[in-house]
Amino acid sequence: MTEPLSFDATRLPSPHLNDSHEAWRKSVRAFVEREIMPHVNAWDEAGAFARELHQKAADAGLIGLGFPEDLGGVSDGVDVFHSLIAAEELARAGSGGLVAGLMTHGIGLPPIIALGSEELKKRIAPPVLSGDKLIALCVTEPSGGSDVANLKTRAMRKGEDYIVNGEKTFITTGMRADYLTVAVRTGGDGAGGLSFLLIESDRPGVTRTPLKKMGWWMSDTASIHFDDVAVPAHNLIGQEDGGFAGIVANFNMERLSMAAQAIAFARVCIEDAAQWARERQTFGKPLAKHQVIRHKFAEMVRRTNAAQAYLDNCAWRVMKGETPVAELSLLKVQATRCMEFCAREAMQVLGGAGYMRGCRVERIYREVRVMAIGGGSEEIMNDLAARQMGL
Repeated sequence: MTEPLSFDATRLPSPHLNDSHEAWRKSVRAFVEREIMPHVNAWDEAGAFARELHQKAADAGLIGLGFPEDLGGVSDGVDVFHSLIAAEELARAGSGGLVAGLMTHGIGLPPIIALGSEELKKRIAPPVLSGDKLIALCVTEPSGGSDVANLKTRAMRKGEDYIVNGEKTFITTGMRADYLTVAVRTGGDGAGGLSFLLIESDRPGVTRTPLKKMGWWMSDTASIHFDDVAVPAHNLIGQEDGGFAGIVANFNMERLSMAAQAIAFARVCIEDAAQWARERQTFGKPLAKHQVIRHKFAEMVRRTNAAQAYLDNCAWRVMKGETPVAELSLLKVQATRCMEFCAREAMQVLGGAGYMRGCRVERIYREVRVMAIGGGSEEIMNDLAARQMGL
């Protein structure tokens, strides 16, 4: 590596990328530079970004990426690596809250596309993919996060409706969402009794409470209560008691995307710390000329390279139609630990400058924990991987 450490210089060359991927990267980068970078610090301090950003992102092809063309998506010639490039380029802004809030449809809409009726898909997907409507996934409950099979929110069939009672929490875009993709219990205990329901957020009995967080400030997060909410039976997503498979499938792609974001955040940390180390003078020479500092960068790049290679391999396997659950679980741990290490080391290099608000590294450092917990905690990921290995 002969060029100065930067976001691009710390990305390993990939044999899976072609001219289409590079053109897409250029397009997304231009969007981020124009529509996000100038505003990201102000949005973070304000705790929100303008809703119109969803429409701008839709016009840029980001919202519809990978979704069916007949529903308003962009799927022709699109593969998994296009999606990972989008996640990576959005992460250059140094805000996980931006990515989470802007791209929530990426976890809220897939169950409808995969399991929903044609009527439901045509009613919900087009306004979401145009950026006119927002959708949120509601799985986590106060009584348990990763223990999905034991969720308690109940939907009882009553005539032509389901009556829903329960609570969801830590729901990304929960305050702003127009549609809620809700995991509910329609049958007995365990995974076999779970279903998905599409619930419009303005239905009587739906109440939402905002939650304040350590990081992801510009992404709204909510607890959502369902008190005798009547939901038409035709809003059932897929078969009754058949929702667990959809939940699991959703997690696999979420973990792949989160890994791409985490590695990109690590590379942002390297870039900002390297620029500071080249310019900052200490004891008569640039900070980067001190051996102990150079070793920090060598270790950060080593870990980032390893995580990037792992990500490329998992993405390639997913693109081939495989479902490497163990590897995706371990990848998520590898990537978020890489991010955590690089955020810490970059903070050490930046010193007091890194502790100031408005610095990308400061924001990423605050957001390390949600990346390590969201989508499946390290402990759950390691145990799931071990069980997949037959242990």
